[in-house]
Amino acid sequence: MEPQGIENIELKYLTVADYEELKAATLEAYGGVLNSYWKKHHIKDLTTKFPEGQVVIKIDGDIAGCALSIIVDFDKIDDEHTYEDIIAGESFKNHDPNGDVLYGIDVFIKPKYRGLRLGRRLYDYRKEVCENLNLKGIVFGGRMPNYQHHKHLTPKEYFEKVKRKEIHDPVLNFQISNDFHPVRILKGYLEGDTASNEYAVLMEWDNIYYTKPNKKASTVKTVVRLGLIQWQMRRYDDLDQLMQQVEYFVDSVSAYRADFALFPEFFNAPLMAKFNHMHEPDAIRELAKFTDTIVNKMKQLSISYNINIITGSMPEVVKDKLYNVGYLCKRDGSIERYEKLHVTPDEAKVWGMQRGNSLQTFETDSGKIGILICYDSEFPELSRLLADSGMDILFVPFLTDTQNGYSRVRLCAQARAVENECYVAIAGSVGNLPNVNNMDIQYAQSAVFTPCDFSFPSNGIKAEATPNTEMILVADVDLSLLRELHSHGAVKNLKDRRKDFYDVIRINNNK
Repeated sequence: MEPQGIENIELKYLTVADYEELKAATLEAYGGVLNSYWKKHHIKDLTTKFPEGQVVIKIDGDIAGCALSIIVDFDKIDDEHTYEDIIAGESFKNHDPNGDVLYGIDVFIKPKYRGLRLGRRLYDYRKEVCENLNLKGIVFGGRMPNYQHHKHLTPKEYFEKVKRKEIHDPVLNFQISNDFHPVRILKGYLEGDTASNEYAVLMEWDNIYYTKPNKKASTVKTVVRLGLIQWQMRRYDDLDQLMQQVEYFVDSVSAYRADFALFPEFFNAPLMAKFNHMHEPDAIRELAKFTDTIVNKMKQLSISYNINIITGSMPEVVKDKLYNVGYLCKRDGSIERYEKLHVTPDEAKVWGMQRGNSLQTFETDSGKIGILICYDSEFPELSRLLADSGMDILFVPFLTDTQNGYSRVRLCAQARAVENECYVAIAGSVGNLPNVNNMDIQYAQSAVFTPCDFSFPSNGIKAEATPNTEMILVADVDLSLLRELHSHGAVKNLKDRRKDFYDVIRINNNK
């Protein structure tokens, strides 16, 4: 049928009053095969138990197609089930309003209306029902009607050839094009389906918006507000004066109800001014003596201002070895530690800084995050490992003295956002410290980067600060957009990786 002759298309709930027309449409769709249609009491049961699962498409008042579904507790369904197991002798006793999966039991389009993409409308409706009811996904047994011409192949071989477009199967090709993926081959699924040799492919669509029901009060957010502190390097007479400035910025970003406050790498470097008469390795070890106190004070600030604080980084001595470390101070009072794994040649040569060995993601009330200190962001394997652990946001506190160094951090951070389909926030320091050796000048432009797809800025820049100016940058990021990107993006950098050809392997299993 040509679209030009259509005046009205509507999707409607199926009712018992539609039965006779539905019966005729079913017989037409299934080639007049007897017993291919549902009885009137079946339709009454389905529309009573689960009305929103039974829909028809009407074109100018005529039933053009239909989709029937039930809800099941999928854990109670055997892996090797049949169609008869699902409909339970047409009693539909497996329908469970408290189940977790939408099971499709029938879908058809009348022959004269095929080619109008009406099947896609029915599938899209099922997806909306699944999302609205917070179900894990949709499953059904997909017939293989062209298998009858390729019985020299195993069902698995047949399906693989269909996926590679070497064989055309109208049913499976349509389901694959609508984001359904195979789970397993079902033998003896539909009795009498000679075209498929009674085989079917269990097809599944995952609801990326599904959230596991939680009986406890939940504060996990999908829209997360980031507060980045572009820190001015200036002279501080003592630690109290520096912490006053820290609290000023925490107060500022928390006033905007930010979920995170990100400080730069070595933001406490001005305290080294009083040790400038020492050799550089000795001076930074003196600075390291302030770290415990700073972390404890930031922990108190995270609680009192109800914000998660990423402390940037500070020197810390562990068993007489010097490391570049930072802490995540959560607003629930807990703290977690991270380390710089790659120290720059200057850090190693001037200060004797040692490489860390800890890499992990952190669970927070605002998503799963990763933290890489400055130079570490230039090594893509690290963020890939974090992405494989489910990272939503990567935070990069940095310290760079020139635009060249800054550009390395910025460009690599943008690449990490694209290749790992995550948000990346970078924060650095600006200004000069003429009285601190090896920390003379700083250059920074803090920013929040995103993947480059339709739901995000086309240039991948969510927000950026004014270069070399002390300020805060506040930006919202939507974690649900990442879930959608992972499954429905124009490209799928995470899913399309050739893990059969290469992989990132972690040798050191420390955190």
